[in-house]
Amino acid sequence: MKKVAFKTLGCRLNQYETDALASQFQDKGYELVQFDESADVYVINSCTVTHQSDHKSRNFINQANRRNKDSVLVVTGCMANNAKEELENRKEINYVVENDQKTSVFSLVEAHFDGEIIHPSKLNADLFSYGATDKGFHTRSMIKIQDGCDNFCTFCIIPSVRGRAASRPIQDILTNIREVISHGAKEIVITGVNIGRYEFEGYQFDDVVEQILNLEGNFRLRISSIEPDGFGDKFLGLLNHPKMTPHLHLCLQSGSEPVLLQMRRMYTAKRFKEIVQTVRAKKPDFNITTDIIIGFPNESEEDFTATCDAIKELNFGHVHTFKYSIRKGTRAERMPNQVDERIKTERSEILRNLSDEIKVNYRKSFIGKTQSVLVEKIDGNIANGYGEHYIPVQFTGENIEKNQFYKVKITDIEDGSDPVLKGEIL
Repeated sequence: MKKVAFKTLGCRLNQYETDALASQFQDKGYELVQFDESADVYVINSCTVTHQSDHKSRNFINQANRRNKDSVLVVTGCMANNAKEELENRKEINYVVENDQKTSVFSLVEAHFDGEIIHPSKLNADLFSYGATDKGFHTRSMIKIQDGCDNFCTFCIIPSVRGRAASRPIQDILTNIREVISHGAKEIVITGVNIGRYEFEGYQFDDVVEQILNLEGNFRLRISSIEPDGFGDKFLGLLNHPKMTPHLHLCLQSGSEPVLLQMRRMYTAKRFKEIVQTVRAKKPDFNITTDIIIGFPNESEEDFTATCDAIKELNFGHVHTFKYSIRKGTRAERMPNQVDERIKTERSEILRNLSDEIKVNYRKSFIGKTQSVLVEKIDGNIANGYGEHYIPVQFTGENIEKNQFYKVKITDIEDGSDPVLKGEIL
């Protein structure tokens, strides 16, 4: 039995695609091992959204090469698109596979072991022909409904490496979800690059969500990262559905109106706040998480203060903070008044401390409440999983099973900046 190992960097979409590939390899008789173990095949699903992402991808390429020089090394993902020539010139990499041919990684590897060397450019281009993810790395089943983006934010390289927006046929989505539910999936996560802009033969994003919620089965639905301009009143109404989880990752990026305008975001800070207020009016403890970019060109102290104020006002459950990173070919690369790296670091520290404080206070608000926890990991009689609000919960009990729901009363919270809630089974 051959062994395969994966390393995934970046977004939920990459995680989904890795899960699908890992499931396919195992269905075909491969043993899935950890990336730090010896394997016959190493697949690195890379990210290139920042310089740090590129650096991490290169480090994992080096690690795989040192671990087993006789193995097949495949590099795919966004860095494979953005730095294709550089990667193809590295002798230790056998194949560099761009995003739209990622679905053919398994057939490429099998051909290699059969003595047939195929250049990845000859592979079929298909964004959506991934199978079920029942043997992947996550208990939650991610479902890809869309790829690519047409927004062209001034800081973002994603349209260059993921391509223009494309939507998956709605019947294929529903068939895929029925399949994973039949395999025992209890939580479905919709993912894509810009899922709110889904459009296929007259169906919009909220139509997809509505049809998924109407499917039979004991499951709950979670929405991955979504742009604030990507949905309307119908979707907001669906948030009250009993199968919908009370959590959204809405990408704010900045609390400053001038900075959002320069970023070419398709919403204002005022509109973002209105969305959050509308959601919280129905469910006050609804978990809103977000992304923030620190040190975008021309970001002043006043702009930074506006972002800090927005974080305080909106009481986010979690904030992902990123220092702005110049990406070649974007409009922001040519903007004047690039912010000094030291200022970016100082602002990042301030924002992270603020975000951690707000996150801890938000999680403390669940003490005394109940959560429906989907168990993802069991260590002895200690179970770990996530509640419907996408907050980590730990509890103890006998005969606990993975991938099952348990009603847990929250009794305590760990210390630290990223605390886990503690509870007991009801």
